[in-house]
Amino acid sequence: MSKKLRLLVFALIFSIPTLVLAAQPAGFWSTPGVPGFGHVHVWKHVVFVPNQHTTYKALFDITKSKHMDKLNGSLNHTARTVNAFAVMGVPLKNLKFVLVVHGPATSVVLSAKAFKAKFGYANPNLKVINALYKAGVELTVCGNALADNGYTPAEVNPKFKIALSAISTLVILQNKGYALMRM
Repeated sequence: MSKKLRLLVFALIFSIPTLVLAAQPAGFWSTPGVPGFGHVHVWKHVVFVPNQHTTYKALFDITKSKHMDKLNGSLNHTARTVNAFAVMGVPLKNLKFVLVVHGPATSVVLSAKAFKAKFGYANPNLKVINALYKAGVELTVCGNALADNGYTPAEVNPKFKIALSAISTLVILQNKGYALMRM
């Protein structure tokens, strides 16, 4: 296979998700709770529909980060979860969602200035982080992961609170009834 043909095939494979999203009619996708992120679509006759009057508690364990120059998929899936409840009429105040970042994903919590100094380009996660914060998601980062990666609290995006550790956060919040969502 020629180099040009391989490049064309590669480009087509990676553009299919974008083409599918763009090919849908206007209004097909919705982002009511976290605008612009975590697109959801509601099909007719779905099951397990959330109750608008119930309070839901979830703990998002964010550890994955494949490409620092792209939107973190786990953050986007957290936004999708918010949107899945919001699109069914659950008020954001009824979503007690906490996100704890650690491990390889720790760098996503850096402030714009610290991220640019470390990687040489802008943090692609700032918009989704701001949107999640605005939607009421509590954003935390593991204090031990900061130390493991050589970061200081001064380098952390001010929207994040520093947790004692991800491990203690996972135990404490699960003991309080939070559903664990591993991302």
